[in-house]
Parts: sequence; C-alpha cells; structure tokens
Amino acid sequence: MGCQGREAAHLVYPEIARENGVQGRVILQFTVLRDGSLGNVKVLRGVDSSLDREAVRVVSGSPKWTPGRQRDRAVNVTYTFPVIFQLR
Repeated sequence: MGCQGREAAHLVYPEIARENGVQGRVILQFTVLRDGSLGNVKVLRGVDSSLDREAVRVVSGSPKWTPGRQRDRAVNVTYTFPVIFQLR
C-alpha cells in the first residue's frame, strides 16, 4: 500500500535523508478514533529519524478517516500502515 494519493502529495522528503541517500519503509501504528480523527500515532519500525518524523507528520495531518463500525456503532480501530520513502 504505502503513502499514496492525498498523503503522498504532502510528503516532503527530508533534505538530510536525500543527501545521504536514505530510503526505506517506515511502519506506523495509529488508532482511528470513533470521530474519525487519529490518535496514538507511533513508529513501529523506523528507517532514519528524519524519515520517521516526516511519516508521523504526514499521517497525523491527514483528513478524518472513516471510523470502524461494530453493530452499527462507531468504534476505535488500530491500524498498521507503511509509508515508503524512495528516491527517484
């Protein structure tokens, strides 16, 4: 999957990582709360501190998500989400 669509448009490759040729996949975990906002965003597996911070920034600033539903009620759902940084 990775960071695609709207989030990829807001992703800024950190200059220090670009200069050093650092790339890879940052694995994030976060909870989509009942109101659609994100909470508890954390890095499960990072690549480089600058890439990790950028991945958290982009996901934290994303628009509201559709919350999970159980028995027709909105519930919190925890996701694991990869953000892929690749130099071109």
